[in-house]
Amino acid sequence: MDMLCIKCKGKGLCGKPCRILSKFIDNAPKPKLHFSGKSAPEIFVGRIGYPYVNSGILAPSENDNISNFATAEEWSTNNFSVENVLRLRGQLIYGKAKAHIKINDKLKQVTKELALSSKPVSTEFFLKKKPVIGFTSDSVFRPMTNPAPIKKVVLEENPKVSKKVDYLTSDYDVNATTALEELYKSNIKVDHLQKLLSIGLLGTKIKRKMVPTRWSITATDDTISKQQLEKIRYYPEINQITLFSGNFVGNYVEALILPGKFSFEAIETWIAGNFYAEEKTQISQDHEGFNGRKKYAFNVTGGYYAMRLPTTEYLEKIKRQANVLIFREIRPEYYAPLGVGIVRETTRRAFANQPKYFDNVEEAIGDIQTRIKISIKELREKSWVLKNYGKQKNLKEFFN
Repeated sequence: MDMLCIKCKGKGLCGKPCRILSKFIDNAPKPKLHFSGKSAPEIFVGRIGYPYVNSGILAPSENDNISNFATAEEWSTNNFSVENVLRLRGQLIYGKAKAHIKINDKLKQVTKELALSSKPVSTEFFLKKKPVIGFTSDSVFRPMTNPAPIKKVVLEENPKVSKKVDYLTSDYDVNATTALEELYKSNIKVDHLQKLLSIGLLGTKIKRKMVPTRWSITATDDTISKQQLEKIRYYPEINQITLFSGNFVGNYVEALILPGKFSFEAIETWIAGNFYAEEKTQISQDHEGFNGRKKYAFNVTGGYYAMRLPTTEYLEKIKRQANVLIFREIRPEYYAPLGVGIVRETTRRAFANQPKYFDNVEEAIGDIQTRIKISIKELREKSWVLKNYGKQKNLKEFFN
């Protein structure tokens, strides 16, 4: 698979049967104008045409079981393959309509009620036109399939809303950052938080508006990890070189934890043959020192924040700070992008595994080399953490 696949998205530009599209076609729902399904609940807010954007609901038209496997966390828990995920996503219909990010209408009101729910909700859909069998794939959000303009949506049962979510989205008028922090501490899942932010249910009431799904995903990862770092920077330094490893659907993560003040680096390697890499392996890198980043991670993009959140979750758990290098290798078996949630869950998988301990960095990176495709030389040349680890630096130099 090469770069043409990600540009084509099933249009047949290569003249060959599409490996990805076939998974959707084989499991596509029967085109209908009227159906009932249990929404996950899953919503999507686009960004093209902002502030007038497409937004709507994804739901199965026949198989209610699809509603139980809507997130990357569930895919990881159930050890789904890429093929499993594509098969499940192919059964969804995306009913959408154009709306202004600040103006409420009947569809947006129903969408908000679905976003509030922690459980699947039976919903009746009325479409203007039958769905177009197809998909949109992206490195940030989950595959979107079978779009259709929507006329009306009716809830067939009451959404199940936790007291904390209800309180912070209705009566409690606080900014979005505070709301995300309180909800996360109440064990509301990250995917749920992203939906609440995206559909415009968080923040002070006068400022609430829909946020494109692409932006809300990264904003949630970024906000929660920044809040955790406010405490982590005051914790004692870890005193042992520690290495975690994990993999999921062709994504391989190595998390190297080194003694020292907090710093974080994310390196991604797309191995040749993957849809983003063409015939040459591609490497991207972003990092931050003790004081954090001042600009968006334009190289690793959303994956940077999706790797940083599991890192801060781990450091908060052990009440330590450290130099951290997260290395992600994406191999050709990850033949369709499934969203940045895959990055977060693969990194969480790594931290959930039994760690290895080493007396020096050379031993640690030697162990990493036994599992990754690129050479340690390439990793060293790219890594800011490895280049600077062990050097005597004054505080001003370290913080930049």
